[in-house]
Amino acid sequence: MKLTPKVKEILSWYESDNPGTKANLARILMEGKLGGTGRMVILPVDQGFEHGPARSFAPNPAGYNPHYMFELALEAGLNAYAAPLGMIEAGAATFAGAIPTILKVNSSNSLSTTKDQAVTGSVSDALRLGCSAIGFTIYPSSEYQFEMIEELRELAEEAKAAGLAVVVWSYPRGPMLDKTGETALDICAYAAHMAALVGAHIIKVKPPTSAIFLDAAKSTYTKHPVPVDDAAERFKHVVQACFGGRRLVVFSGGEAKGTEDILKEVRAIHAGGGNGSIMGRNAFQRPKQEALALLQSIIDVYKA
Repeated sequence: MKLTPKVKEILSWYESDNPGTKANLARILMEGKLGGTGRMVILPVDQGFEHGPARSFAPNPAGYNPHYMFELALEAGLNAYAAPLGMIEAGAATFAGAIPTILKVNSSNSLSTTKDQAVTGSVSDALRLGCSAIGFTIYPSSEYQFEMIEELRELAEEAKAAGLAVVVWSYPRGPMLDKTGETALDICAYAAHMAALVGAHIIKVKPPTSAIFLDAAKSTYTKHPVPVDDAAERFKHVVQACFGGRRLVVFSGGEAKGTEDILKEVRAIHAGGGNGSIMGRNAFQRPKQEALALLQSIIDVYKA
C-alpha cells in the first residue's frame, strides 16, 4: 500500500505517535473508494445499545444480523466500520482483515436516566479482534463529564501504546444544555476542541446549527463573527477548532432524513473542509440497494 501525499501530510500532524498508530490511521485513510483522499465515510452501528434493537433495526430487519453491517460497509467501499464488542465479535473471523474496524469501548442505553456511559470493551479486545482503533464517547456538560474524560485518558494512553488509533465521539449534553444548546455552533466547536485536547486522532461531532448558546461566547462571536447562516462556514469553524484542521473531524448523520437533505449537509461539510461523514441510521435503516446508492452519492461528493 503506497501512501498518497495527502495521507502522508495527515500522518505528519500526529507528531507524538508511534509507527503502529500511524499505520492504523493509514489503514483507515487508505481504505475504500475514498482511500488516499483524506476524506472518510464510516459506518457506525452502536444504535442497538443506544436506542434498542427494534428502533434500530426494525426498519430494515436484515440489520439484526451483524454480518449484514460488515457486508454493507464493504460493498459501499467505506473507510471503516465502528461497533460495540458483540457486533464485531459476531463477524470477526468471517471478515478478518476485510475492512478496518473501530471498537466502540463505551456505551449508554435508553433505560438510563443519567448522562453517562459504561465501559463495555477494552484495548485488549480491540487488539484481539484486529481493530485499527478504539472509539469512546464523552458528554461535555454532563454531570459525569470529568469521569468520562479521565476514563478516556487512560484508555487512549493504553491504545496508543499498543499502536491503535483513538476516535472520540464528543456529544455535548447535560443539565445546562437544552436541545438548541447541544448542537449550537459554539458548543459543537467547544466539544470538538475538547476531543482534540484529550488526544483524539479522529473527532466525531454533530453538525452545528447557527445558534450561539453560551452568553460568555456571544460577545466573542459578535466581535469576531462567523457567518453562522452559511452551513459551510459553520463546518469550517468546527474544523478550525480541531487545531486549525490538524486533526481529522467527521460529522454524524443524525436522525433519519431525506436523501437530498443528507446530501445538502454533506456538500456543506465538504465545502467547509470536514474530513467526512459517519453515517449510521440514515444508511443501514434503508433497504440495501437504497443504502448503497446513498453512500455512493455521499462518496461522490467527497471525491469532487
